[in-house]
Amino acid sequence: MDRPAPVGPPSSVLILHGWQNRRPAGHWQHLLADELSADGMDVRYPQLPDPDFPARPIWRDLVAGEIAALTGPGRLVIAHSLAVWVMLDLLAAGIGLDVERILLAAPVSRETLAINPPIAAFDPGLSDAVLGGVISEHRTVDVVCSGDDPYWPGGAAGWATGLGATVHPLTGQGHLALGDGYGHWASVHNWVLTGGDIGPREIGVGR
Repeated sequence: MDRPAPVGPPSSVLILHGWQNRRPAGHWQHLLADELSADGMDVRYPQLPDPDFPARPIWRDLVAGEIAALTGPGRLVIAHSLAVWVMLDLLAAGIGLDVERILLAAPVSRETLAINPPIAAFDPGLSDAVLGGVISEHRTVDVVCSGDDPYWPGGAAGWATGLGATVHPLTGQGHLALGDGYGHWASVHNWVLTGGDIGPREIGVGR
């Protein structure tokens, strides 16, 4: 799939957390928000309401508003875990297609959604064929995931590849969460700046 090369760092970035996340200071998304703000970007990193028992319509509307508020010639969204499904839902509705690049980190499987009542409603019922069409239309969706993610047994790499996303497959990294050591993640910072490859976080490099 042809992909336009990033022309430079984005002007504005939206970072979206997942289920049960309250933006702890040591989480890679929190650290990334701080780094990108220091780089001079307009960074939006909202606390989504009621993260333990989230309501899909509320999260969906709030994220749609945050996407609309992104500014500048370069706009980027990074969604982790449950927020991946919010982004896919919005893209399928035509919201966010003008965002230049999107990174989906550690998606949650449909099966995991189904067996967890607080988040079961976040499955928008979109087939892989529909999602593949959305990603083909957008053309700049990346997915980073690990083969041992407990929220997607067996890993999401095959699914994401089938959809046509650019996949950064990792091994032994769990759900790419704070409990898995994520933590400072330099290659995601580099991906924001240059569109480069994403690897595991750097052991022994902390902030």
